[in-house]
Amino acid sequence: MPKTSPKLRVGTLLCSVALMLTLASAVIRAQGAREVDTIQTSKGLVRVTPIMHASLMLEFGGKVIHVDPWSQANYDGLPKADVILITDVHPDHLDKAQIDKLRKPSTVIIAPKAVAVDLTEAQVIANGEKKTIAGLDLEGVAMYNLKRGPEPGQLFHDKGRGNGYILTLGGKRIYLAGDTECTAEMKALKSIDVAFIPMNLPYTMTPVEAAGCAKAFAPKVAYPYHYRGSDPQEFANALKGTPTEVRLRKWY
Repeated sequence: MPKTSPKLRVGTLLCSVALMLTLASAVIRAQGAREVDTIQTSKGLVRVTPIMHASLMLEFGGKVIHVDPWSQANYDGLPKADVILITDVHPDHLDKAQIDKLRKPSTVIIAPKAVAVDLTEAQVIANGEKKTIAGLDLEGVAMYNLKRGPEPGQLFHDKGRGNGYILTLGGKRIYLAGDTECTAEMKALKSIDVAFIPMNLPYTMTPVEAAGCAKAFAPKVAYPYHYRGSDPQEFANALKGTPTEVRLRKWY
């Protein structure tokens, strides 16, 4: 077998290092182009990365949590998931192709029972149930329509099918509402530090309706999301003068 010269070995090593640095630089640039917020907790920062529609990423305590990953979004430069939260069976929430791209062998998927019918490996949590899964303290919250549906007598989201979630991270209660109108369960929430609230018709509610619901449970910080076709500034305007800080971020 021919011997490789020391110069060739060094040159190959330098090329490999240069390639690794280039790839790392590309990842950093891709992540740096995104809006990232931080939330201070008793155990360090939660990093919030808006992605698209109902998709977002939370990073806390060395864990990467992806919420409702969707193939229409751009995931370039984002890390794979330690935990994936799924809220509903609709394809903009339950997207197996994107889930497969983000998952690792150790990834834990958390979902309502209706999702687990198709995603059988998911760990199930029900509306109103509290569990600790993958080291995360979670609570399932009902998400459903009160009046809106594809035709009379039908609703886009039936009660009990999908889940909103409350995550407690370092003492901060973070509410991911999912697709919902202003339900009694939402209005009754207590001590929410950060809330992600949907506002698009015909599937959830208007920005003004969403603001009315936010006034009922008074989160410290509210993010409009899932707002395609709606103006989240209307939500912000309706909450002026309240204790809630509204953060408008780009989800599309």
